[in-house]
Amino acid sequence: MINMKDKILSLLRETQNAYTSFELKDLLGITTTEGLEEMLSVLGALESELTIYHTNKDKYIAFEYSHLKKGKIDVSEKGFGFILMQDEPDIYVEGKNLNGAIDGDTVIAEIISRKSGAKPEGRILRIAKRNYGPLVGEYLFNNGKPTVIPRDKKFKQKVVLTKASTKNAVDGHVVLVNIIKQLDSHTVLGEISTIIGHKNDVGIDVEAIIYEHAFSPRFSDEVIKEIESIPNEVSKEETLSRKDFRDEVIFTIDGDDTKDIDDAISIKKLKNGNYELGVHIADVSYYVKQGTKLYEEAYERGTSVYLVDRVVPMLPHKLSNGICSLNPNVDRLAISCIMEIDLKGNVVSHEIYESVIRSRKQMTYKNVNKWLEEGIVVEGYEEFLDDLTLMKELAEILRKNKLSRGYIDFDTDEAKIIADEKGKPIDVVLRERGIGEKLIEDFMIVTNETVASHIYWMNLPFVYRVHGIPKEEKVNDFINFVSSLGYKITGKLNINHPSSIQHILDQLRDKKEYKILTTLMLRAMQKAVYQPENIGHFGLASKIYTHFTSPIRRFPDNTVHRLLRTYLFNKDQSKKTIDYWKEYLPLLTEHSSMKERDAIDCEREVEDMKMAEYMMDHIGEEYSGMISGVTSFGMFVQLPNMIEGLVHISDLEGDYYLYDENTLSLVGQKTKKRFRIGQEVKVIVKSASKEESFIDFVIKEESSDSSAEKTEVKKLG
Repeated sequence: MINMKDKILSLLRETQNAYTSFELKDLLGITTTEGLEEMLSVLGALESELTIYHTNKDKYIAFEYSHLKKGKIDVSEKGFGFILMQDEPDIYVEGKNLNGAIDGDTVIAEIISRKSGAKPEGRILRIAKRNYGPLVGEYLFNNGKPTVIPRDKKFKQKVVLTKASTKNAVDGHVVLVNIIKQLDSHTVLGEISTIIGHKNDVGIDVEAIIYEHAFSPRFSDEVIKEIESIPNEVSKEETLSRKDFRDEVIFTIDGDDTKDIDDAISIKKLKNGNYELGVHIADVSYYVKQGTKLYEEAYERGTSVYLVDRVVPMLPHKLSNGICSLNPNVDRLAISCIMEIDLKGNVVSHEIYESVIRSRKQMTYKNVNKWLEEGIVVEGYEEFLDDLTLMKELAEILRKNKLSRGYIDFDTDEAKIIADEKGKPIDVVLRERGIGEKLIEDFMIVTNETVASHIYWMNLPFVYRVHGIPKEEKVNDFINFVSSLGYKITGKLNINHPSSIQHILDQLRDKKEYKILTTLMLRAMQKAVYQPENIGHFGLASKIYTHFTSPIRRFPDNTVHRLLRTYLFNKDQSKKTIDYWKEYLPLLTEHSSMKERDAIDCEREVEDMKMAEYMMDHIGEEYSGMISGVTSFGMFVQLPNMIEGLVHISDLEGDYYLYDENTLSLVGQKTKKRFRIGQEVKVIVKSASKEESFIDFVIKEESSDSSAEKTEVKKLG
């Protein structure tokens, strides 16, 4: 039976018209007072959640068919903002049109101007939802009143506190504040929920950012007490009903400092010439049971957060580094996926088991790469060399298979910030990614595909990792930009096939701007998310994909394990169970996707701060870099180690430069010198601020053979 909510939405979306409540009553055939009351209640709820819009003429219309836009507002420190839209251009909002909105508010706006080549301009009509999430700041007793100075410079309101909530804070304490209410247009009332530490404490800079992004380095007392009953060792009784792989040659390969090890591997060459690849993943869901405080905490965190000098774990260390971690020479519970893979990289058969394993060795990428790349044998690795060589052979087959179906290899660089024991950055280098790293990536991808396919063809509720087809407009914008650099892309673009994107990147691979261009192409892609509906993974060219291989650090993987146990091991496919997961998974996947974005934002903010802190010790030094972005106010220059700084337009001497939007470049009005993305330049560090997370460069003066780009057409070979 169709409920009232579905009836209303179906009518409004099918007709795309606006109706008064009386018109809706008649169209829905409502004849009773009870029916009318239910309809009005549902209309109010739909209006509150911004699914429908209630017009000034007292009519209701499906929001997507109104003239209005909704989204979160990102307010700059200079007072203007952008409404962030998912599938259409962001909307620029002048400060005078913010209508009291602050950074992070969900707003309703109308478009007031559209100009060719520019972002649409809007005016905020209503604040639908205030962003009163966690606010971190410095406590200050000012003029007899307890106040907080927010870390977030975008938060322009004054924050005053209730005296009862100060928790004996003193000046200089960094605190987490809950906003209670708006007192007036410039002031909010808050209360301290946590004293994070003093601003002069070692590591408090990172800890403040952690709290600001709604994570916590500490677990609640309830969780700590609850996990006391979890054993430190696997008992004999727990192994009896499991597939026993303890006699198999199984080992792990991770980074030098990895302590939360959730995947182990094994390999054999079969008599028919095929490979048997075993991927054994920590059985975290066995310990993290639904209905417990531990489960609730893991769900809320959603993911571990990997920062410069620490990890904020999803699970307490007793699990993440202890009983769940696949440490060497101890029994561990796992879920094992054993795959037979042919010489073309196809999985021809597989089995999924509840298992018990015993890893023979904890290997590192560095030592594995010594053998696979240089033929150097590290002491203690001798007995595993044949297996490693066989794994390299299989990984090359799997990678070739992925590339043949259209897998997009963006091959982007990543910075690694090296910090001392006090968290101070002492170097910034490129993160190494050798054969060992790629081998593990290839093995995890084929395992995730195999597990996802197993449940998909059973037609049961599941968690998929999906990546949608990019918007053709964005890809065409990228191609047009590449053309403005003088590069001509050949071949027909078919946006539905990832091989088209790979074909574009292949044509640019030998260009000096390649690393910058891959980043721009990545921005044209949609974001990968979790959802219960499978639409495939565009970037991996995978028709069916999930995340199964990292349950210690990702909640969706934990849920995939739970579903495998439910459907396969416990053989529960009852209607009650299926209905439960159908209702629960949309909420779980949306929350997990949100927490993943929060973690990425947190990691980036810490990296930006630490890079700025590092460059504070290098003021006046000269570097070579490449222009990575151009705006109306200047250009960003990226150094080889991925540090990026701004050359402000006011610091470009000898000419007056204007922004050319068509070619994304700055052009001198007298000299016609042009600065554009991909151009190599020499810069000097002008200034840097850890507190503001900024780095400013100036262009080093060149000889008459100027560094500014000269117009020329470059053809692709």
